[in-house]
Order: sequence, then C-alpha cells, then structure tokens
Amino acid sequence: MAAEPQLKFYNTLTREKVDFQPIDRNNVRMYVCGPTVYDFAHIGNARPAIVFDVLFRLLRHVYGESRVTYVRNITDVDDKINARALRDHPGLPLNDAIRLVTEKTERQYREDTTALGCLEPSAQPRATENIAQMIAIIETLIAKGHAYRAAGEVLFDTKSMADYGQLSKRNLDEQQAGIRVAVDEHKKSPGDFVLWKLSDENEPGWESPWGRGRPGWHIECSAMSGRYLGDVFDIHGGGLDLIFPHHENEIAQSRCAHGTHAMANVWMHNGFVQVEGRKMSKSEGNFVTIHELLQTDKLGGRTWPGDVLRLAMLMTHYREPIDFSVKRLEEAERLIAKWPAADVSGAAPDETVLAALGDDLNTVAAIQALHALAQAANADARLLSVFAASADLLGLLPKKAEIDEAVAAEIDAKVRQRLELLKAKNFAEADKLREELTARGVQLKDGKDAATGERITTWEIKR
Repeated sequence: MAAEPQLKFYNTLTREKVDFQPIDRNNVRMYVCGPTVYDFAHIGNARPAIVFDVLFRLLRHVYGESRVTYVRNITDVDDKINARALRDHPGLPLNDAIRLVTEKTERQYREDTTALGCLEPSAQPRATENIAQMIAIIETLIAKGHAYRAAGEVLFDTKSMADYGQLSKRNLDEQQAGIRVAVDEHKKSPGDFVLWKLSDENEPGWESPWGRGRPGWHIECSAMSGRYLGDVFDIHGGGLDLIFPHHENEIAQSRCAHGTHAMANVWMHNGFVQVEGRKMSKSEGNFVTIHELLQTDKLGGRTWPGDVLRLAMLMTHYREPIDFSVKRLEEAERLIAKWPAADVSGAAPDETVLAALGDDLNTVAAIQALHALAQAANADARLLSVFAASADLLGLLPKKAEIDEAVAAEIDAKVRQRLELLKAKNFAEADKLREELTARGVQLKDGKDAATGERITTWEIKR
C-alpha cells in the first residue's frame, strides 16, 4: 500500500507553510465563505469555488470521501440584497421580493459552479436558517463582557480581546479610524463592529432580546461554521480580501464566545483576480460573471467551456494574483484539446500530480505533470486510467461530449475538407482547419486505411 502523502499548506495565521494535521482524521472539517446572493457570481468569485474544490477533492482522496466535511455558506441577509429586492420587485412585499432575488441568485451560483467542475459541498447553509444560533452567540458574548449595546445596536468590543488582530497583523492602537473602520460616536473604539442591528418596517428582521433586527455580516459565519463543524475545526478558506475585517472578526467572535485558542487551525486565502490586466469593476467595463463567460460573448467574443475556465484558474498558484485574459483562456483550451478522453476506473492518481497538490495546492506543477502524463497516455493506452484518476483529482477529467447530428455533419465536412487540402499539399490551410477544430474541442487522429493505404482522419469531442 502506498504511503499516505504528507500535506503542507500555507497558513495565513502564522505566515508559514505547515504540515497539515487534522483534529480528527475521521472527520476532516473545512469552511469556506460563499456568495452573498444579490447578483450573479463574477469571475473573482469563481476562484475560491475552484481552489477549495481542488482542496476538497485532495482531502477526500487522502482521508476518504466520507471523512471530509466541507461547508460553504450562502449569505442571504444583507443590505445589498434588500436594495436589489426593492429595485427588481418594487411592487412586492419586501420579504417576498428578497426571496425571489436570493433563490434565483443561489440557483444560478450552484449551476455555474457545477459547470466549473465543482463538487457539491457537504452542506450549504443559508444565513437566514441560522438566526437562532447567531442570537445565542451574541448573548454569550454580552454575558462574557465581549459585547455591548449602544444606539440600538449590539457591538463587539475589540478592546476586550487581548490578541485581536493576529490574522491580519493589525494593531488596534495603530488603526486609523475612517479608513476601513466606521467612525461612530456610540462605539467604545473605532474598530468595534456590529453583531446585531435594529430593523425598521421596511427591512427584514427577526425578534431578539434587543428588539426586532438582523445580524451583522461577520456573526453569520461564526454561527454557521460552529453549528456544522464545531467550535474549532481544521481549515477556513476564502479570498484574500476577506482577511480583514471579515475573517479577523469571525475569529474574535468565535474564540471569545467559545473560550477556545483558535477558530480554525489553518487559514487559507486565494489571491486577487484581474481581467485583461485591470482590476475588475463595472466602471472599467470589464466586470464579467461566470454565467456570461459560459453563455455569452462577453469576453473574447465567444462562450467558454467550464473546463477551460477551470484550467485557466488553476494555471496560476492559488495564492498568487491572476490575470484572467482571453490569451490565458486560449492557452488552457489548446492544452485540454491535447488530452485524451478517459473514464475513471479505480486507478490511483499519478504520484507526481499528488505530491504537487500536497505541497500547498501547487496546481501549476500538478498541471505540468498531468500534461506530461496525457502525452504518455496518448502513446500508451495502458496509462489512460492513471491519467483519468489524476485529471479527476483536479476536476479536469476530459469526457466525450454528446453532439447532435447537424454539428457532427459539419465537423465531418471540415475533416474531409482538411484531407483534400493535405492531398493538394496546402498545408497552411489544412493547419488552420485543424486549429479551428481543436479550439472547439475536436481531437483529430490521422492514420492510414489498412486495406487501401489511403490517409484517413478520425475525430472525437471531449466536452
């Protein structure tokens, strides 16, 4: 039996790569911050979905599929959601309008991430289903002297926690009020943050000991992670932009409420995403959603298959910034077109691919090893099962696509046209046709008819 690989991950909390030692090998637990469902997820939201799906797959391979619990939440109570509901459904009662917005957006997020090759997490709790848990944590924080009521709000007292700021390495005394922390006279300190705020008749709300209101953003994740994973769990993930204030404040709430040394033992964060070399924003005109990439010509004048989007994301190490560009997508598409279609048949993944992923999810090295394995498998069919297992570990297993008769007839015609060009020794135009077909996921295989000796070409589509 092969030795179990030793996993190493970069821990944002300690700023070093550490050996991963799960708290309970029979229940490895991971929490990742999910979407706020007021709008379709953009390409920046795709990165943590893909990165932590790879981690989920790796943990399942090492510890067993039934021994890994992956929770990714749905934030369905937020002021942005309220604003979108009022904008899109002005004639409906607010609660009904909010439900329409959140259900549509959550459904689209699930469809988009599935198209990107992501497995369903073990649980995807909604914030509104965990209000009672949030209220209980806030009551505990007040009782322990870590929270206070002021001006209709309940706030966390950051001065009550001696080591607040460990994750982001921020010193409270050095923070400048008004930059990333709100300046309000009712706060004891500028860095204190909202746990609960009152709601008026035009805002969603729940009854609580402090009046009808709604939770602050940070308390939601503390409640959901605690309910599904326990007071201390193994890995907490998310985007780099969440380190402060969101993850810092999650740690403060959870540790102070539960009296624990940690909330999660390992904190992992993916880097930022740019589009064509610029920060993504609607004002720049380069804001693009996953749905638009899959279904419209928003980027590069065409749609892009989910596996191409996924590979393009994984071609950069998850902690590094990434420039998401048409050039990168075309490179990913050319690479996938060279890989054989195969089925998972119980073989073990290639050790080089596995070792790369075990070294802080080094997908760059893993993809290089996978491509070398694909080339070998193209020459030796006995390696197909190992290639399939390795590709599946990355969520990049090429599969034969089902196509309708009209498309098949069109491809047949282009294949015959290319053969005629080759006979006429017009190699330049023949190469153009091959490149066109390759870009569509069509893999050509040239050979000779055993009976006549004439050149023949077979083809298949892998997605």
